[in-house]
Amino acid sequence: MPEPNEKLAASLEVLRVLQENGQRVFQTSQIARLHRDRLVKHGFLQPVLKGWLMSSSPSAHPGDSTAWFASFWEFCAAYCNERFGAEWHLSPEQSLLLHAENTVVPAQTTIYSRKGHNNSVTLPFHTALYDLRQAQMPPPSQLTRRDALRLFTPEAALVRVTETFFRKYPLETQVLLARITDASDLLRILLDGGHSAIAGRLAGALRRAGRAEQADEILSTMRRADYDVREFDPYASGTVFALKTTTEAPIVSRLQALWASTRDAVLEVFPSAPGLPARAEGYLAHIDDIYKNDAYHSLSIEGFRVSPELIERVISGQWDPKHNEADRQNRDALAARGYWQAFLQVKASVAKVLAGQNAGAVVRADHREWHRELFEPCVAAGLIPASALAGYRNDAVYLRNSRYVPPRWEAVRDAMPALLNLIEQEPEPAVRAVLGHWLFGYVHPYPDGNGRMARFLMNVLLASGGYPWTIIRVDDRTEFLSALDHASIESDVRPFASFIAGQVQGALKKTP
Repeated sequence: MPEPNEKLAASLEVLRVLQENGQRVFQTSQIARLHRDRLVKHGFLQPVLKGWLMSSSPSAHPGDSTAWFASFWEFCAAYCNERFGAEWHLSPEQSLLLHAENTVVPAQTTIYSRKGHNNSVTLPFHTALYDLRQAQMPPPSQLTRRDALRLFTPEAALVRVTETFFRKYPLETQVLLARITDASDLLRILLDGGHSAIAGRLAGALRRAGRAEQADEILSTMRRADYDVREFDPYASGTVFALKTTTEAPIVSRLQALWASTRDAVLEVFPSAPGLPARAEGYLAHIDDIYKNDAYHSLSIEGFRVSPELIERVISGQWDPKHNEADRQNRDALAARGYWQAFLQVKASVAKVLAGQNAGAVVRADHREWHRELFEPCVAAGLIPASALAGYRNDAVYLRNSRYVPPRWEAVRDAMPALLNLIEQEPEPAVRAVLGHWLFGYVHPYPDGNGRMARFLMNVLLASGGYPWTIIRVDDRTEFLSALDHASIESDVRPFASFIAGQVQGALKKTP
């Protein structure tokens, strides 16, 4: 008779086969009840609603929403395909947000379908799907696919969203408007529908976004077709428009818009930059003095169980994974050793900044080496593959218990050069440090270690203004992560900027 572990292994093999293509969401009919019940019992599957399951981790604590937010869009597509076949699509509002790389999981997602019942389906962690009945599907030319999701095209979404949407989501609409180099696709929809009022709104929006030629084309063409079009600006009077017209990837425009619209909030709360120190040696010596404290807090924020004694062993060289099996298998010690190795590289980067090099250029040249040092001990010990040192991620990542989902891995290759350009071109050290930290975590370019990397980056950039190395204490972890989450979900950096400003002011008082 099979042992309990053999039974679980058999069930896990069933799940492994289902997950081979990256699938995380399943109908209960896909898994035999015996295996299904066993996998739910041991935490490898969680119920979503009747008839549906999602992959999860046995180590997840009750109330952990990570698995759900990681599975949300896959569930949305699979559930709608099952209920509505091919006759469904997301609302124009949600379509536009996704096209503009706003990847926050919404509290309610509206689905349009001829088979809808105007009914809300309650989902885990205060999310819901609302199936809105519509008389007929839009023409195929106005729909597109993103992974398994059915969306309006950017042009169709811009035509269909309300005037209020432009004021509520100015950044997202800017991102799409700035990429319109030809008004033809917009005009086809406007002319076919006789949308004279919407044409006036889009002409005004395009003009605000720097697309005057396209705005004039809409007005001229609609009037030639005998429509009375009156241009007006749908945005609120204080809306910041700092995007250059661009044909670059939406994630690039999004980062540029986020930077432009939030930098003033940093300057309002941050103390004035002290300026580069007269003696770089004293600044670097102070960094050495506080290293153990910094390593303890930074590693503890990430969930590693480290002690000052362990950090001291690593610094002194007493930690020996080559000859000590316990050290080789100690995940926390490996993390501490990696942090020490990376710290030495980061300190060298700080020295370049103190010597007058552009901080953004230094970060661009050095940050990959920081990451390699951070994880080299784990590779050397055989705990992770050598490919972990290759560079930016090639898979999705998710933030624990956050509705914010980092950009798709395909977008990272466009996002990181754009972010580094913004850092390099920014004249204010405080803005570099705060927005650089936030948006590095926003992009989340690496499979692991992004939090530690973001704090290293922040301190290199703080050095460019003569601000002291600043430690984020594990005691402040909840406030710190909450402020980061708020920035990423609401595009409001003020709580995070105020938090970092407070930490820097505290560090200034302690600096000799």
